[in-house]
Amino acid sequence: MAIKITEECINCGACEPECPNNAIYEGGAEWRFADGTSLKGAFTSSTGLTADAEEPQVPNSMDLYYIVTDKCTECVGFHDEPQCAAVCPVDCCVDDMDHRETKEELLAKKASLHL
Repeated sequence: MAIKITEECINCGACEPECPNNAIYEGGAEWRFADGTSLKGAFTSSTGLTADAEEPQVPNSMDLYYIVTDKCTECVGFHDEPQCAAVCPVDCCVDDMDHRETKEELLAKKASLHL
């Protein structure tokens, strides 16, 4: 499953540089599939979202840091545990029960983001 940031977030920003997929953004910041990945041109995510990798997408949150589910691999293939959760001082990076994925699905997502 992906990780999400809860409303307990204090906007410290510790999580953002730790993400190997660049899936974490400051509140209000537009995101792109190309950010921190090797993607270019048209891309369809594992959830079926199709977009140009370079095109900005609407922020998932305007006030708090947020994680783009379509880019989050829980650090599978990079680290033994999600790095955002490991560095969060208030434990607001938690499992997103609405987006459950197996280790194999997370590895496939990683492979699709980092060609």
